[in-house]
Amino acid sequence: MAYSSIIKPSAFMNPKIYTGNGGTNAQTGVGFAPDLLWFKNRNTAINHMWFDSVRGINKYLYGNLTEAEGTSSSILTAIGSDGFTVGANDNVNKSSSPIVAWNWKAGTSFSNSAGANGASIASTGSVNTTSGFSIVKWTGSGANATIAHGLGSTPKAILVKNTSGTGNWKMWQKTFATSSGGNATSSLNLNDQSAFANTAAVFNSMATINDNVFSVGAEGDTNENNSTMIAYCFAEKQGYSKFSSYIGNGNANGTFVYTGFKPAWILVKIVTASNENWMLLDNKRDGFNDTNEQLFPNTNDDEEGNDELDILSNGFKLRRNNSRMNGSGGTYIYWAFAENPLVASNFNAATAR
Repeated sequence: MAYSSIIKPSAFMNPKIYTGNGGTNAQTGVGFAPDLLWFKNRNTAINHMWFDSVRGINKYLYGNLTEAEGTSSSILTAIGSDGFTVGANDNVNKSSSPIVAWNWKAGTSFSNSAGANGASIASTGSVNTTSGFSIVKWTGSGANATIAHGLGSTPKAILVKNTSGTGNWKMWQKTFATSSGGNATSSLNLNDQSAFANTAAVFNSMATINDNVFSVGAEGDTNENNSTMIAYCFAEKQGYSKFSSYIGNGNANGTFVYTGFKPAWILVKIVTASNENWMLLDNKRDGFNDTNEQLFPNTNDDEEGNDELDILSNGFKLRRNNSRMNGSGGTYIYWAFAENPLVASNFNAATAR
């Protein structure tokens, strides 16, 4: 059996739930100093907010909108070794509201010059090669280009946003090329319900993707000339992360999806239909099976409970005949991060909920 070398996944990715106080609110218990923070107010129709350490914690993006980044020093006010502090902002700290923050650790700065490591334009960023996560910033060229990602292994999934101007949140995943309706040019928009956009200009059909670089095209959402771009890149790590797809069966005794770990966080989108929201579930907002509290990354809607799935020691099992997650014959892509590996290198095994 191949074991996971990541014994404690929560040292690299960890959801955090808390209650807003409408003032200064310091949160600990994340387990690390987060480099990517994604916030959502759970009971208010209010936008998702994204922050990262590469752009600077005073820069925010709305995850469900196409807007350029904004600047404020009073929303996310500090990053600590075990968490963060937020200010008097309803998106991240509305008084008495339940809030969730999803956190990822990068932590090691890097820079790459044009012409180095196979990259055609320069980039800077922060990376964690153990967990396979990097944040990458560059200035767009408006033409096909290769960008250094810093991971030291080939990414399986990438999310890009133009931060200088309006534009969709463009997602690429290796399995898109073999998914129903997809091909080598496929991408998805995290901010809307659309199915695949099959346009080579978005990621240049990933003409080059390897342990050093990934490709972008001439399209404005991923490489607009003279605009600042940000990418969140993920390499798959056994027992910690999975970026793949499954087929729904339209049954309450639903499809079982093997990940090789007990998931802490699951993102799902149907790609064979264009009228369904993204679905996001985690292990903190409910804490027991059926996991029934969903948020929708492409809308500002508050939380909804529909008993969608069971989180198991080795994956997840769908529990509803629901076209958003388990329609008969539907193709669904997913991202998942672990609470515990099925079996870690210290021989400790995950248990079911």
